[in-house]
Amino acid sequence: MRVGIICLLLAYGLSQFYRAFLAVLTPYLGADIGMTPETLATASSLWFVAFAALQIPVGIALDRVGPRRTSALLFGLGTGGGAALFALASQPWHIVLAMMLIGAGCAPVLVASYYIFARIYSPAVFATLAGAVISIGSLGNISSSYPLAWALGFLGWRETVWCLAALSVLTALLVQFLVVDPPASEGGPQGKMSELLRMRALYPICGLLFVGYAPLAAISGLWVGPYTHDVFGLDAEGIGAAALVIGLSMAAGSMLYGPVERALRSRKWVALTGSAVMGLALYMLWATAGQSLLLSVALFGVIGFFGANYPVIMAQGRTFLPAHLTGRGVTLLNLFSVGGVGVMQFVSARVYAAAPAQPVTAPYAAIFLTFALVVTVGVIIYAFSREAPAPVEIHSRAI
Repeated sequence: MRVGIICLLLAYGLSQFYRAFLAVLTPYLGADIGMTPETLATASSLWFVAFAALQIPVGIALDRVGPRRTSALLFGLGTGGGAALFALASQPWHIVLAMMLIGAGCAPVLVASYYIFARIYSPAVFATLAGAVISIGSLGNISSSYPLAWALGFLGWRETVWCLAALSVLTALLVQFLVVDPPASEGGPQGKMSELLRMRALYPICGLLFVGYAPLAAISGLWVGPYTHDVFGLDAEGIGAAALVIGLSMAAGSMLYGPVERALRSRKWVALTGSAVMGLALYMLWATAGQSLLLSVALFGVIGFFGANYPVIMAQGRTFLPAHLTGRGVTLLNLFSVGGVGVMQFVSARVYAAAPAQPVTAPYAAIFLTFALVVTVGVIIYAFSREAPAPVEIHSRAI
């Protein structure tokens, strides 16, 4: 089981890499293919839309056929094939289609590991294990920053992406042969998605999931590139260094949220505080856009650290899920998270297009303000969430 988890971690690291590597590729794709910040935002958003669209089918597959075959098939065909198409791209729409395929291929890998954790480990340690997965997987996000910039300069962008395609296919094969499916729930798969939709306790949790990860994913995966390039004149290596700060902050936050949650014995208030601080940092980024590169990068770090509360929110939602709906429940929660990123990427592209072109900071300030406002709404909704199910609910589910 441990070797299989390591294989899923490798796949998740690649997933984190692919969702963030467009930022560093910005100068290359603009010069060679004519990608604009708006088309880059569209490509990035469709990665998350494709990812989100497969969450419900993936959840059903996890409950019925297990994480091994689900992850290996999708990751090999979608991610490996999408990366190959990306390397061959000659038009902007090729990049858009490639990102959709890669997003679809990456859809099962995180929730597959969460499914295994939920089936074989105590709920008390779920947040810590989930945070550890994201923290280790964030090495992929880190690799998509300065290390990617170095590889692009050494190999060229097409050659680099070909290497990524080969690595993705190899990872899928490792998942197929080394991941072990956990035992099925007693009585076999049963239940319907409608059971989950009737759980009103999940609604405010899904509200924060929908907007909580979107700013962090959008900035680290896309807008850090155009913003620092257009406003401060950074090249690919400079963009990579700025993105590295976000990646390291995300890794640190993901690792620390679990222990803090256990020490304070509250998932809700830890997650609420983290999202509120991220919202304040976004307001500051809006108010100070273009004033200082150092300040902007520092605020990116704050957003990365405090915005990495996804494992704690997922752990809170996990406590409301019955065993026979673990796969579908985890993927439903993840659907709101990645779906929110896809929607907000579309929104940010429209905000960029609608904002005044001058001063050069105007489109980016508008994007930062939009993110700050939606996070504020999400925090208000989430404030009405419940910490955990009442004992009577847990008992009735056991029956």
